[in-house]
This record gives sequence, structure tokens and C-alpha cells, in this order.
Amino acid sequence: MMQITVNDKIHEIPEELLEKSLVHWLREDLSLTGTKIGCDIGVCGTCTILMDMQAVRSCKLKLKDALGKKLITIEGMQSQDGKLHPIQQAFIDCGAIQCGFCTPGMVLSAYALLHKNLAPSREQIRKAINANLCRCTGYQQIIDAVEQAASVMRAEKQVSR
Repeated sequence: MMQITVNDKIHEIPEELLEKSLVHWLREDLSLTGTKIGCDIGVCGTCTILMDMQAVRSCKLKLKDALGKKLITIEGMQSQDGKLHPIQQAFIDCGAIQCGFCTPGMVLSAYALLHKNLAPSREQIRKAINANLCRCTGYQQIIDAVEQAASVMRAEKQVSR
């Protein structure tokens, strides 16, 4: 059986949908509209999701490319009790959200980075979000937010030990 796991929920994929754009499937079939469609050619980053914890452009992928993979969209970031993920909270606290269009992709790109490295340099943060375009904030607040989130996540990791 062909399956894709999205936000910890398994979805059966019929063969006739294998060529459908991943971003359109997420938005239209699953109603996960936090994944945005910007340029639709993979250069703006608004369609960024995580596939097996790697940031990918969902507009450039077909469903067949995600078979057997675990996907996370922005809707999968908050905890079961509805509490925002530390990255989401940091974006709010640092003023890294203005129009909000790039935010889901930025948050997920940051999450992919912090999953691998909870103490990134500002240069590493810049590199991780480089493929996500933002027309409102000027990036400084976004970098500040990722730094703040990393600090919170490091502290949470220490407490859970």
C-alpha cells in the first residue's frame, strides 16, 4: 500500500494521484493551507515543509516523491495541547511575523536547522533560511527569533534529561 505520513497521520495514496503536486495535495486534499503557494517553481520557499526532517519545496515534488516519508507542515508544529512550538513563539516574541506569508516556510526551515544543531551561529541561521524569501521583516527579526528558539529548546532539553 502506498502511504505518506503527514503530521503523524498516515494517508493512503491511490495510484491515480501519484503525479499530483505535493503542495496542491496538502492544501486541497488535506486542507493544510499553512503551506503556501508563492512562485510555484521552488525559489521563494513559501511551500517549505519537512520531509524526514529535511526542509523541501513541496511545489517541486509530486506525491510519488513523498511515498513512505514522514512530512511535517506548519500545522504539525504545535503540541497536542495547542501550545505553540518554541520556534513559533519566538517568531511572535521577536516581531519576525508581519504579513505572515513566508512564516510557515521560515519556521520549518528553522526547525530543520535546530533539529540538527541547537546552537547555530547567526551565519548558520542565515544559510538555513537563505532559500526562504521575506519581503517584510528584513530578516534580522527572523534570525533573532531562531536564536531565541534555539536557547529555549536547549533549556527544555536540559530540563527533560
